[in-house]
Amino acid sequence: MDLRALIRDIPDFPIPGILFRDITPLLADPRALGEVTALLAERYRPMKLDKIVAIESRGFIFGAPLAVALGVGLVPARKPGKLPFQTVEESYDLEYGKAALTLHVDAILPGERVLVIDDVIATGGTLAATCRLVERLGGLVAEVMTVVELTGLAGKNLIEKYPYYSLVRY
Repeated sequence: MDLRALIRDIPDFPIPGILFRDITPLLADPRALGEVTALLAERYRPMKLDKIVAIESRGFIFGAPLAVALGVGLVPARKPGKLPFQTVEESYDLEYGKAALTLHVDAILPGERVLVIDDVIATGGTLAATCRLVERLGGLVAEVMTVVELTGLAGKNLIEKYPYYSLVRY
């Protein structure tokens, strides 16, 4: 299946000069979403993962069905103030400021093998911060995965110490 054909280009969103890669047509196609889950399950089943850390919010869309398919736990990486229990927090730089993500302190056990998943990698800050959180809790990042990779923004440079995989590259 041609997943790229189901990703729509939206010029000048969210600001002029940005070409946004919109995955909502892919999500609206149950066959395509099922195929993405099946492809990822086939890739990750042999890795013997313990957890999938899915990044707020579009990472949840891909992480949840994959966790079910693999029979592993799903851990949400959320913005500060969104998780109800005690958390660890990691800040990262944005183009115009800072942001942060959190995990529950008991979400990852020492030695657990973790897949970090999100919809897209652009500058890499969100993924790098999430990997640092996993490691602070004693987890091992088995791989970082995104559905879409924007190669021109060099986000992989921030996560170069981890194996990385994407389904579609622009």
